[in-house]
Order: sequence, then structure tokens, then C-alpha cells
Amino acid sequence: DVQLVESGGGLVQPGGSLRLSCVASGFPFSTSLMRRVRQAPGKPFEWVSTINKGGDRTDYSPSVQGRFTISRDNAKNTLYPQLSSLEPEDTAMYYCASPQHRGRGTQVTVS
Repeated sequence: DVQLVESGGGLVQPGGSLRLSCVASGFPFSTSLMRRVRQAPGKPFEWVSTINKGGDRTDYSPSVQGRFTISRDNAKNTLYPQLSSLEPEDTAMYYCASPQHRGRGTQVTVS
């Protein structure tokens, strides 16, 4: 079975940081482009970031550019999103996603 297990979310004060992780199994992670998306209460899904299969190319939404980063360790099948300079507007459920699957998400609350 495909699994994308996320962790590291929580409550943080404005200006704070969080390091999340997403452990993948059941599909060829090392050859998969991976994305991060988020969904705030009452709002549609929003694309946050993308990382290519080798981890040497990343792209970010303008709303998080300069504050969020994403990296990966293909040997560990793990994605490492880093959230910094968090703002209340970043409060959302955060998900990692392959082209075919999405995890259950981890809640990030900035307050």
C-alpha cells in the first residue's frame, strides 16, 4: 500500500519555525517529483512547493518564497519541508503529495 506519513506539525507563534517530515512507502519515491500543498479552513487547496526527483530543483509559491524550503533524502524515502517566519495566514493542514497520491496531512497553527 502507498503511504505518505507526515509529522512535525503543531502550534507555533508568529515568526516561529517548524520542521516537518513526510515518510513515503509503497511507490518509487526516488524517481517521483514531490509536492507540498496546504488547505486552510474554508479555502481550496493551495500549492506550496515542488521538488524534483533528484532534489536539486525546487519551486515555491510566491506566498511562501523565501520563508519555506523543501529537501529530500531518497535513501530514507523522506521529504523535509522547513517552515520559517510563520504567519497566522500560514495556518492550514499541510500535505505531501506524489503525482498520484496525497498523505493525510499535518496541522500547522500559527497563533
